[in-house]
Amino acid sequence: MTTTEAPHLPFERRNALEIAPLFARLRDRGPLSKVVTPAGDLAWLVTSYEHAREVFRDTRFGRSHPDPDNAARISDAALLSGPTGEFDHEERDHKRLRRMLAPAFSAPRMRALGEHINELTESCLDDMRASQDANPGEPIDLTALLAFPLPVMVICELLGVPFEDRDYFGSLSERISILDGGTDGETAMEEFKAYTLSLAEKKRKDPQPDVISDMVAVQAEDPTFTDDDLARQAAGLLFAGHETTSTRIALGTMFLLSDLDRRDRFVADPEGQVQQTVEEILRLSATSATGGLLRYAREDVEIAGVRIARGDAVLVSSDAANRDSSVFADPDEFDPTRTPNVHIAFGHGAHVCIGANLARTELRTVFPALFRRFPNLRLGVGVDEIAVRSDKIAGGVRSVPVFL
Repeated sequence: MTTTEAPHLPFERRNALEIAPLFARLRDRGPLSKVVTPAGDLAWLVTSYEHAREVFRDTRFGRSHPDPDNAARISDAALLSGPTGEFDHEERDHKRLRRMLAPAFSAPRMRALGEHINELTESCLDDMRASQDANPGEPIDLTALLAFPLPVMVICELLGVPFEDRDYFGSLSERISILDGGTDGETAMEEFKAYTLSLAEKKRKDPQPDVISDMVAVQAEDPTFTDDDLARQAAGLLFAGHETTSTRIALGTMFLLSDLDRRDRFVADPEGQVQQTVEEILRLSATSATGGLLRYAREDVEIAGVRIARGDAVLVSSDAANRDSSVFADPDEFDPTRTPNVHIAFGHGAHVCIGANLARTELRTVFPALFRRFPNLRLGVGVDEIAVRSDKIAGGVRSVPVFL
């Protein structure tokens, strides 16, 4: 199949709470389809839940490539757009990273952090109240006042990044994640790495109980963990630690406000409903504008009768898999009572997202606090009027206008 015959990503969608109908049509034809990435290269798109899990746990797929200079790319963004890591050492490097980060992102550490996340949330809600009081009759932006600053404050504390630098690294995050960022994105990535490396230099002189200090300690014992490795991993964690959670706070609020009866049911018992509600938000929140998570075949592999050649790019669409009707009844319906809810929003297998506990802790804190404080919260515009960010890796929306 040529690039003129295969469908081109990103696919069109009606609003931020839905995914493109083409994902379901492709899944009906088969679990894997050839598509053209936003960068113009061919890739396999996995839309089936069963086969998404299979690719996630299969060690014959990875993020590195045997010939990186000639690998298919999914975008011209400076982050997550092509192969990363050393092909011969990918598994070794992954295990080192997990060992290094596991203590900081463990469930007990997240529970200990929970009370502080609640304090930070209340501070953001105070800002929302003040903004509405200063602009009576006008909607305020939930993204700017809650969805963005809260995850930034949390990840800054966890990594050891000064919160006062948020505008600077926020701008860098924006530039490295634009799908057609090109040269500017690469320049921003180099700036981002220089910034995180400068933080590491300070930690070498004055270690603190934070993740970047942990990275510095590992580097002192492992010379294969280079300055470039440290800088890139720290930049990636800082980006991922706020971008996807910010998107889920914004979209989760939209899901709850898109039906005021649904909002009122949640308001009636937020603590009792929050766990299942958060899992449903995670299942349905589409957080990829590139089509899915990128993997490369490390050898020839057959999936569902389809031969994937060594080096082929594979996009695993968790968004599509999480709406697979063979697993989820009424898959496009937001159902906060859904159980079990075996979504793969954080991936699956050995490479499941290490920040899953952190994201869940933040989401389980923010939604009860938001609706306890503002039980009459409502959208300032219709869902279809809130523009989808199709130009950015993490997708999402630019703003969520609300009235308190």
